[in-house]
Amino acid sequence: MGMSSALDTFCGQSYGAKQYHMLGIHMQRAMIVVLLVSIPLAVVWGNTGHILKFLGQDPQISDQAGVFAKFIIPSLFGYGLLQCHVRFLQSQNIVFPMMLTSGITTLLHVLVCWLLVFKSDLGFKGAALANGISYWINLLLLAFYVKFSTSCKKTWTGFSKEALHNIPNFLKLGIPSTIMIW
Repeated sequence: MGMSSALDTFCGQSYGAKQYHMLGIHMQRAMIVVLLVSIPLAVVWGNTGHILKFLGQDPQISDQAGVFAKFIIPSLFGYGLLQCHVRFLQSQNIVFPMMLTSGITTLLHVLVCWLLVFKSDLGFKGAALANGISYWINLLLLAFYVKFSTSCKKTWTGFSKEALHNIPNFLKLGIPSTIMIW
């Protein structure tokens, strides 16, 4: 979430300057950075049980927390990408689609969570998986909106290699934003 917060500034400036195509470039750049940052976080989450035991926590609780953390790793990537889309749309004052997709996702989440927790006997592991599935559903709904909506026609022009440029500038704002959120 912290890294994607940099989009508030970059997209806001580009939108205000009427450099609409840059909003899509900034979002792509943020998505690249968020995915790269999520990899080491996923490694930490994958080793949560061992880390907690090393820090002197109760072994049984550490083991269960480690299992939960492993099952929630897919949500890390979905959430990061979802935040990029949310900030991209917010900077353009496009909020109704986010409200609608969040509502749809919430309704689906209740069903998916019930199925994975109670009907599949996954218990708390199912809850973690349901969380990830919901983030990915919300992300996909917003991504389809961005791709096919006429309101994003000027700001989303497709993927571009230009997103690979100026990543250090993005990090100069993304890292302090992350620290601020912490």
